[in-house]
Amino acid sequence: MKLLRRKDRPTLETRLDALLEAASLGEERLADDAVQAAREVAERAGTRRRLSVAHTVAALAGATGSGKSSLYNALAGAELAGVGVTRPTTATAQAALWDGEGAGPLLDWLEVPHRHSASGGGLGGLVLLDLPDHDSIRLTHRLEVDRLVELVDLLVWVLDPQKYADAAVHERYLRPLAGHRDVMVVVLNQIDRLPPEAVERCLRDLRRLLDDDGLTGVPVLGVSARTGAGVADLRALLADRVARRKAWSDRLAADVRDAATLLTTASTLPPHPEKSAAPPEQTTTPEAPPPSAEGAGASPQGRVAASAGGSFGAEGTGVLALGRAALAQGGPQQGETTVPGEQGVGGLAGALTAALSKAAGVPLVVAAVAKGHRHRAVVATGWPVTRWVRRFRPDPLRRLRIGVAAPSGRGRGDRADRAAARTGQGVEPVSRTSVPAASAVQRAQVETAIRDVGEQAARGLPAAWAAAVRRAARSRSAELADAVDRAVGRTSLGVTRRPRWWRAVNVLQWLVFAGMVAGAGWLAALFGMDYLRLPEPPMPTVWEVPWPTALLVGGALAGVLVALLSRLAAWLGGRRRARKAARALRAAIGEVGQAYVLGPVEEELARHARFTEAVERARAE
Repeated sequence: MKLLRRKDRPTLETRLDALLEAASLGEERLADDAVQAAREVAERAGTRRRLSVAHTVAALAGATGSGKSSLYNALAGAELAGVGVTRPTTATAQAALWDGEGAGPLLDWLEVPHRHSASGGGLGGLVLLDLPDHDSIRLTHRLEVDRLVELVDLLVWVLDPQKYADAAVHERYLRPLAGHRDVMVVVLNQIDRLPPEAVERCLRDLRRLLDDDGLTGVPVLGVSARTGAGVADLRALLADRVARRKAWSDRLAADVRDAATLLTTASTLPPHPEKSAAPPEQTTTPEAPPPSAEGAGASPQGRVAASAGGSFGAEGTGVLALGRAALAQGGPQQGETTVPGEQGVGGLAGALTAALSKAAGVPLVVAAVAKGHRHRAVVATGWPVTRWVRRFRPDPLRRLRIGVAAPSGRGRGDRADRAAARTGQGVEPVSRTSVPAASAVQRAQVETAIRDVGEQAARGLPAAWAAAVRRAARSRSAELADAVDRAVGRTSLGVTRRPRWWRAVNVLQWLVFAGMVAGAGWLAALFGMDYLRLPEPPMPTVWEVPWPTALLVGGALAGVLVALLSRLAAWLGGRRRARKAARALRAAIGEVGQAYVLGPVEEELARHARFTEAVERARAE
């Protein structure tokens, strides 16, 4: 029987490494604030792990009049915090410590100066914070709440029957922190003010609202700090969380998961959206009224609309602030992943190579290869009487400075070609050719091919990564023309190598020419003897044709015939050379396209794949 081994869960350290890797891969491609938030989460996690893990920091957070301080005193068993009903009485956070030895550096990091000792209730190792009101009229109070909400290990939200459905707490805190459900407790305080049946209705309604916020499974307790109802249950729940000593790691794991989700959300943001024409939002003064239920939801949207450069437009780079703005963006929520479609650039490599080949003048070069081959064949195998005329015509390849050395003096180019023919090696090509520059139409075709590569490769990718892929396709376009020209100049090595049959035909042509000269000389001698009235020597014949005449006429006809046949062979050889040159040029230009266009695109796609893999590792549960 084969046993299935359970896959080990990734450790917190592994997930932190994956988060930092994802942040590094997303740098200069994603919103700077999302990348910064991921790095801050990793830095904060490293700091928290170095501090006391034997203590669990729990924070009581809530609105004005929710009874946080009263519940804080009830749990501590002493009047440690002042109590107010209509105005905030907690200006700065204060801590109650059960067995607080060794918790000093932790509280210093949290910047909580007011500390009290507490005992009893089986809460040894608990550090309980009483936070200012999150809806305080003072901005400093609200900022203090936001700061500590991102640092504490366990969040206890204290709501009251009048404002438990207030959008301010749901949209600004509970919903953005939906990924922290494992380190969150919700308490409905002041249930003594309601009849028993109303308490049950309020708890059910609160449960429904929390489920809508994505906080399914979060404990919901009804308590009364004044009468003590439900306080024992809350104390038991806190004691259980403290005894496990996992709240700190669960909080950091949730932070890592949220930061990774924010990176995914940042991938969907356009890289450079147009700035909004709306006037900038008015700065909130310290005494300004708290955000209303509508303002809490509308404010991030206004900030995002006025942002540019692919930024979330949040007030800060913390996970809480970016989570609020991400919700306003409508991006992926916790547990969602933007899955890219299938990308590929292989199908466009041919179109890119074809466009680059036309712009580089490859058809012209291929035609020059065929003409150059025929030109050199005529010089090597033509009729000796007329072949010297061909030398006055320029070699088509030499005119384009392709595959042959640039002549630096008269006759040196021909000597170089002859040396190459003797050694069987091509002449070292020049670095620049004289191929005519690409026309406007050809340049437009190249730009279209490059754009098509970027669009095809970016298909299905999130907006930020799609823009990065398109930029990668154009990143080296300024160097492309020179690179293609150099490739064309280097590819033609060996095209001047002479076939062996040229030498044999050349020898034959000179033998035929020698016979023709011998016949002409013989006839000239006979003419001289006849002019001097000397006796005529015996005359050998070939089918009644005198040998001198046969040699002269036969040599001329044979030379012309051999030259014509050689031209036919050279035409066929030129076509073959042109096809080989076309394949070699396309291959060389394809390598340039790979290096300057497709390569950067593939590197960007590979970077996105590594980013996606790192995000998934960071979000793994």
